[in-house]
Amino acid sequence: MAGLGNQNNLLCESSNDENDVDDCSATLLDLKALDCPICTDALTTPILQCDNGHISCSTCCNKLRNKCPSCALPNGHIRCRAMERVIKAVIVPCPNVKFGCKQKFSYGEELTHEKECTLSLCSCPARNCKYTGSYKDLYSHFKIHKGERGYSYRFTFGDKFAQVYFELTEYTSVVMKERKDGLLFVVHCFTEPHGVYVTVSCIAPSALEVGEFSCHISTFLEKYNMTFDLPKVKKIQKLNFQTPEEDFMLVPTYFLHGSQALKLRICISKLNQE
Repeated sequence: MAGLGNQNNLLCESSNDENDVDDCSATLLDLKALDCPICTDALTTPILQCDNGHISCSTCCNKLRNKCPSCALPNGHIRCRAMERVIKAVIVPCPNVKFGCKQKFSYGEELTHEKECTLSLCSCPARNCKYTGSYKDLYSHFKIHKGERGYSYRFTFGDKFAQVYFELTEYTSVVMKERKDGLLFVVHCFTEPHGVYVTVSCIAPSALEVGEFSCHISTFLEKYNMTFDLPKVKKIQKLNFQTPEEDFMLVPTYFLHGSQALKLRICISKLNQE
């Protein structure tokens, strides 16, 4: 079966009852054997196979239009139940186990948890700073950047607009710190020929304890005014320097009249969680 790799890598003590998986222990020396052979992401249910037994994840199957890349036979109509059972039976710890997380998951599910784990590492958004740590430790660390240009903005959830200023030729991101909870939000600008893309993100994992937020952005120049409402602020663990494809405000080039200065008014509010 494709994807299982060398069978000698799987060592198992069989149970007296074929259906009793509680008494069976195994050591898998190469977890990559449980990844999709096409995209190399962790296999998750449903796992599909062609008539020759070549397997793939459902995402790859759809992208390849149900055609097996190994033998060109149709794929997507047969589920590989045996491999699905193997995936479910393989239990792995959270990637943050070394930082204290004790949760365990079926193979592949730990990647979803990692995005929500409060112990996941977040990178400092300050320019040229290499610090990484849990989001709470990061907030304590960020105090050393107080006073640096673009990192001294403070605001209160749902309060008046915070005034944020950009000199686009000098820097493209500023950090706003919430006064009470200490959460860090990054306002990031991406300059393109047709305008400036503006995003607002929260530096934190997608954990329930962090909360959810909305954002209102406005900018003005002479007699012109633009507004943008973001119903849900995205949480990120590291700054992304690629021009965004969604959740952005676009300030057209003609709006700036050749100026490299951009003034924004930003209001971030906390959403009620049921």
